[in-house]
Amino acid sequence: MNLRNTILSLLTCSASILLTAGLVYADANGPDPGLSGVPGEVGTCANCHSAGASTINTMGGKLSLNTGTASTYTPGEIQHWIITLADPTAKRWGFQATARLASSTSTTAGGLSSADSNTQVICSNASFRTAQRTTTGSCSSSNPLMYAEQTLTGTRNGTTGSVTFAIDWQAPATNVGSVTVYLAGNAANGNNNDDVGDHIYTATVTLTPASAAAAPVITQVVNGASFGTGIEAGSWVTIKGTNLTAATNCDAVNNPSTGCRTWTSADFTNGTPTSLDGVSVLIGGQLAFIYFISPAQINVQAPDVSPANVAVTVTNSSGTSNSLTAPLASYAPGFFQVGSYAVATHLDGTLVAPSTLISTATPAVAGETILLWGTGFGPVSPGVAAGKTPAQVLGPGTLAYASIPAVITVGGIQAQVVYDILSPNAMGLYQIAITLPANVQSGDQPVIATTGTTSSPSGVLLAVK
Repeated sequence: MNLRNTILSLLTCSASILLTAGLVYADANGPDPGLSGVPGEVGTCANCHSAGASTINTMGGKLSLNTGTASTYTPGEIQHWIITLADPTAKRWGFQATARLASSTSTTAGGLSSADSNTQVICSNASFRTAQRTTTGSCSSSNPLMYAEQTLTGTRNGTTGSVTFAIDWQAPATNVGSVTVYLAGNAANGNNNDDVGDHIYTATVTLTPASAAAAPVITQVVNGASFGTGIEAGSWVTIKGTNLTAATNCDAVNNPSTGCRTWTSADFTNGTPTSLDGVSVLIGGQLAFIYFISPAQINVQAPDVSPANVAVTVTNSSGTSNSLTAPLASYAPGFFQVGSYAVATHLDGTLVAPSTLISTATPAVAGETILLWGTGFGPVSPGVAAGKTPAQVLGPGTLAYASIPAVITVGGIQAQVVYDILSPNAMGLYQIAITLPANVQSGDQPVIATTGTTSSPSGVLLAVK
């Protein structure tokens, strides 16, 4: 007889075969193996529940699978699957899912893992009389068939409308052709009987191998603030190109997502990240510190390399890009910008800009002291290594001053530089306090910084009234 816990009979898809005392299924949760609807196996939950196979997918509900991809897989990748089971009358829920080679439905494809306490994974064989729980994402050769299903917790007794189950699937390590996912679900009425009030749903999803992604291509390496030519050790750098990550886009709905995001606190487990989602950048043969990745643009802090014409490459899961040579100089000053305007702030932290550009911003006033923000303004003293903030290296209260303070002109008139420092709690970000000339004219005035013999790009404006 079936060795299942009878209290779960309403939601577990008990097998129609006669199970002998040799069954070694220690869990009282979840269906017996072989009930996900794979052709040639035991069947589906309808073997014991509902009014029979003729009522499958006819009771006003639905079973669906969201794989997070456009029905494709990349060998070796891990996909997070969300299984949704919906029914207007159900009060308790169960499911079983398995992934098989389309060319051989008796062969498991990839590995399944539970994502939370609502699911579990079991292994069995072609007799379906053995079920062994696994948490490794693999099954033994004696029980090679793998199924994901609900646990007792996952039945969500009393929940109405719909439920979701989360599992992870690791694709096969190589291209094995199409993979078919078989799913069966039991939307039960919660009366502890296997009767017509239990509604059975099935679904299949076919995953095809993704086309080989094109290798990354770099088209530009520019100053990360001004987007002009010239970078510096420790400065922010922007890399432009195509296929820089495996993501297809960075739209507002899907961002942040894998291959299209900025770093997070979790990325700093082993220090400032030099890789995000498998994307890394070499500048002059050393790893850069990666802040933002997307298919068309990557933002990094340059490592501490000596001034020279340096090779820049990007590596991701599709390979390594072309090598593009960029001039890395001792100084590469550039202001961060909003449109044509330098990013500047009043001492109260509000933005300096025309209100027509940013509604909360106001222009600077002649004689006012403001802060300008940029990168590439040269060495500092005490020194601060790339990948570190001044506070991390020097401790709180110690400032890292530019070894050669910048000369700043606004509207062609030299401003007084109050200080030129690395921002204490940021990497590679300079904050330069200047007092505007008393005789500077109102209007949009050009602002230029010169450090050493190198000047920031022209055409950058500061709003003055």
